[in-house]
Amino acid sequence: MAEVLAEAPAGTGRRAPAGIEPRAALAYPAIAADGLLRAAARRWPDRTAIRFSDGGAAVTFADLDAGVERAAAALHRLIGTGGVCGVATALDPAFGKAFYAVCRSGNAVVSLNPLHPTAAVVRALRTAGARAAIVTAEMRERLAPELPGLPLLELSTLDEAAPEELPAAQPDALACVHFTSGTTGAPKGVRLSQRNLVVNAMQTADAHGLDEHSVVLNHLPAYHLMHLNAGVHAGATQVLCRADDPAEAIVDAGRCGATHYYSLPMRLARLAAHPRLPELATGALRGLFSGGSALAPGAGAALRAHFGIPVIQGFGLAETTSMTHLDRPDRPKPGSAGPPAADTGCRIVDVDSRAPLPAGRAGEIEVRGPQLMLGYLDGSPALTADGWLPTGDVGYLDADGYLFLVDRLKDVFKCDNEMVAPSDLERELAAQPGVAGCAVVDRPDPIHGAVPHALVVLADNDGARLDAIVRATNERLTPYQRIRYATAVAAIPRSPIGKIDRRALRARVAETGEEPTWSL
Repeated sequence: MAEVLAEAPAGTGRRAPAGIEPRAALAYPAIAADGLLRAAARRWPDRTAIRFSDGGAAVTFADLDAGVERAAAALHRLIGTGGVCGVATALDPAFGKAFYAVCRSGNAVVSLNPLHPTAAVVRALRTAGARAAIVTAEMRERLAPELPGLPLLELSTLDEAAPEELPAAQPDALACVHFTSGTTGAPKGVRLSQRNLVVNAMQTADAHGLDEHSVVLNHLPAYHLMHLNAGVHAGATQVLCRADDPAEAIVDAGRCGATHYYSLPMRLARLAAHPRLPELATGALRGLFSGGSALAPGAGAALRAHFGIPVIQGFGLAETTSMTHLDRPDRPKPGSAGPPAADTGCRIVDVDSRAPLPAGRAGEIEVRGPQLMLGYLDGSPALTADGWLPTGDVGYLDADGYLFLVDRLKDVFKCDNEMVAPSDLERELAAQPGVAGCAVVDRPDPIHGAVPHALVVLADNDGARLDAIVRATNERLTPYQRIRYATAVAAIPRSPIGKIDRRALRARVAETGEEPTWSL
């Protein structure tokens, strides 16, 4: 059975596989997420907690904690306790203050991505039953007409009041409602506990080597709770970079002495192809960290070759408070998502029979651990009878227990009864000269079941080159993988964090009868 436990509980007799040294289980304190900040303020009161890379006021752990105390009192007087309050995940120190203030006021957060359309934000607030929302000025302007009567507070001017004694949230209390991306199905509300957030913060800091000497540069479009909580737990200084140009972000990282650089695959891919790459240096950086979706192997290899530091990926989902697997800077394995986080189990099962598979065999990834959610907001079932969470992702474990991702289960399809992973085809397509972007989805076929349909963004907009590109790609594929249809498109629809919106593409190909511009 290809099951990996980073550390087995005492007396179970389980051991980590050969090649991975067993890691001692972490000791998780029985605190709420805002307790991470309380502890940091006591240990490192004058250390900078969060600041912008381009200047502006820096907030210390002590100042942040004091601001949270006052904001929590104001929120408590406005909405009481036991409710839900929306918080915009803006890349701003004010997000940290707002998030911890909601926790300390005895309420739970529903995370709101400022990049999401108004309808999605409104749906999240209504579905979660929010009593108020703390948003950016831009969001407040567009949400006010849609949500009359709901208090909309601004991140930059969050109300404060004289501190008051508030009961601490219990570890198993609801801390956050986070909605899934919706790229493969309707978004679902995920209920995360205070314990979930604390656990995953400690797992992340442990795997990535974060401590009070670390300086973390976040080059992200939004502020992720994993980064906020892991940095606060470790006492690291978090530097928020708002530059669109990834080369400028690397320069900022050097200027501020960053040790860790967090970004998205699409931004790292741009960096790998950037004309300024040859002149860029890493400074104090120990690694480039990527998440949200898979980083193209070519981009990772180019960055490793130039900078001479690890390019680290991980794996997780909303249902696991973010991460279940974290590649480690001290022993990275290129192309993998790393071994399981501390105290986390992983197994691979056959997608049809559900039988566990041995190392090297691809199937659905199942995980379990203390970071698993409380459940879905709608009460729908999530776990197997023996407590595993089917992730909906396909991958395999190598002999050392490192996880390698193949694709989303909903994106994988069978052609001639053989499993086809669109990401495999996309890698081959992307390697062809003249391809600026691509995506592959299944197209229903009465004979083969389904066949690959590629949508290709041509760098020079020369539609005549599509035939040569697809034929060259097909020469590198097995017969059942070969692209049968292709369409030249202007752009590939993606989510705000860069994930391909396959649901939209599949509808475009299958439901609207998209006519291909090329067919085999």
